[in-house]
Amino acid sequence: MSTGVLLLHGSSGTPDHERVRILEAEGYDVLAPAWTVQAEVPLESFPLDELAARNDRLVVMGNSWGAEAALLLATLDERVDAVIAFAPSAYVWGRIDDDGLQRSAWTWKDEPLPFVPFDPDWQPDDDPPSYVGSYEQSLRVYDAYAEAARIRVEQIRGDVLLIAGGDDKVWPSVRFAEEIVERRGEKPTRTVVLPAAGHRPVLPGEQPKTAGQRMARGGSDEADRELGALAWPEIRRTLAG
Repeated sequence: MSTGVLLLHGSSGTPDHERVRILEAEGYDVLAPAWTVQAEVPLESFPLDELAARNDRLVVMGNSWGAEAALLLATLDERVDAVIAFAPSAYVWGRIDDDGLQRSAWTWKDEPLPFVPFDPDWQPDDDPPSYVGSYEQSLRVYDAYAEAARIRVEQIRGDVLLIAGGDDKVWPSVRFAEEIVERRGEKPTRTVVLPAAGHRPVLPGEQPKTAGQRMARGGSDEADRELGALAWPEIRRTLAG
């Protein structure tokens, strides 16, 4: 049985070629498309069809906004057998255009998905800025939007593996992981959490990522590597089915 892995990058905008090499060395067929982080990205634009044409199993793996997309794809496409989400979100979020208008991050079959808007009154109070407070405040201010924007993780038929750092300064990924576990109920869901790690776990054989906008991501080199090492056996198990 062959397994194809769709690997989705986050807001850095850069495919994770190191992670591709690691997964390919394990014997997996990996596609890591470059996609523009903008509003209303069509989820069906990711190349699941190409992977499905030559593999028996499909796994979607993503980090941050890529994890948001990975979880959404698994709720919408029954061919997805498992999801591995680094720094996951439990909700669909918006994107802010240059003119200040907010639109959904994702579409499905030409329809924008419901999303939680960002509170325009929130301002960072640190440098480099951490945005975890923005997500937390936006959920409070736009609580009425949250249920419609919640990712329907209970609809994912396969395994879900969530990897999160308790010192994530981008968004509250541990809180989101806990919400996903609760919503999944008895369905197979595992978490790997390290309180000292940040937004970007580092797997064995990888170097810390530096691409992306200037912001605080939390954690430390040591803690992010430790979380990656803790997660790696669970990743291998999820990939192997």
